[in-house]
Amino acid sequence: MTTYSGTNEFEGATFIQASFKGATIRFSDMSGATMRSVDVGGLDIDSHDLMFGSLYVNGVDVVPLVEAELNTRFPGRELQSSQTPQGLSEAWVAVQSAWKSTETNTPPELRTAHVEDEWSLEQTLRHLILATDTWLRRAVLGVAEPFHEIGQIFTGAEEMGFDMSIFRAEPPTYQEILTVRAERQQMVTDFLATSTPELLAEERTNPWGPDDDWHPTVGDCIRVILEEEWAHLRYIQRDLALLR
Repeated sequence: MTTYSGTNEFEGATFIQASFKGATIRFSDMSGATMRSVDVGGLDIDSHDLMFGSLYVNGVDVVPLVEAELNTRFPGRELQSSQTPQGLSEAWVAVQSAWKSTETNTPPELRTAHVEDEWSLEQTLRHLILATDTWLRRAVLGVAEPFHEIGQIFTGAEEMGFDMSIFRAEPPTYQEILTVRAERQQMVTDFLATSTPELLAEERTNPWGPDDDWHPTVGDCIRVILEEEWAHLRYIQRDLALLR
């Protein structure tokens, strides 16, 4: 199967009577794409940023419908957009409660198992450690060396010039992962306990794009952590169901 990577040759292209049956599209920009008279039986779309845009199917923007269904499946998820210290604290409690059974009840043989091109439970938890290090310790608190060595970085970070020597090659044990994750969870809990509306409104630098025009507020940074937590809980529950 042919793989196209890092190409923009399809921007603005028109495909007529072409077959994409069984094709996989990952980490790609599909914004503004238009499909007409297409067969989409079994089409599987997963977009981390779906809530921030629109997706029209037969003239209907299905984003509100998808969001409502996800909030039903994951009680407490609707709190991730909270704007107040109390609301964000309640949102944090909700997502940690939702994660607890997955962290503790997954059989040992499934903790390192994964479906193709996706992370295992252990890798997912390590990524959430990295997310907290990025958006709380680095962006909000300005810690000079914010990253724990067992964090799981995203695909393509090395190509972006990220210093991968921060992370150790030897994989951690599950207990070490849970210990470090608990420490990071407590950091968020402690930070929110003393937050004020004024602090949440303060601007910070985008930790992944210091030269960007976007300057997230402290509240934005916390909401990114919440979004990461809920999104990856959905991913891992989806994958564990397949693995079982």
